[in-house]
Amino acid sequence: MADVIDADRDTFRDLVAEGDVLVDVWGPDCKPCLQLMPHVEQLAADRESLRVVKVEAPKARRLCMDLQVMGLPALLLFRDGEELGRLGGEETTAAALRSWVERTLDGDPEEES
Repeated sequence: MADVIDADRDTFRDLVAEGDVLVDVWGPDCKPCLQLMPHVEQLAADRESLRVVKVEAPKARRLCMDLQVMGLPALLLFRDGEELGRLGGEETTAAALRSWVERTLDGDPEEES
């Protein structure tokens, strides 16, 4: 199973510096966040090369500001420290998450047909 790691302001940059990383910014009072959590963890289990980093927003306000996260849930994809994209809002579903991750990480940007 791939890693699921809790991050804070001090560890975040190192955790997203290498490889494909899905950052799950969540809050304990955010129902959509809590509903997505098992799906995020399953995605990590299904994609061995994907590391999942969890950021608990209330405990990492400065980091959330630095990342310009404006609402929860917020999911950000990084490859080798560079943000590839983000998905978020209350309408974020497990199916939308999986599709977005697959499209973003596996899709060919040259395919514009």
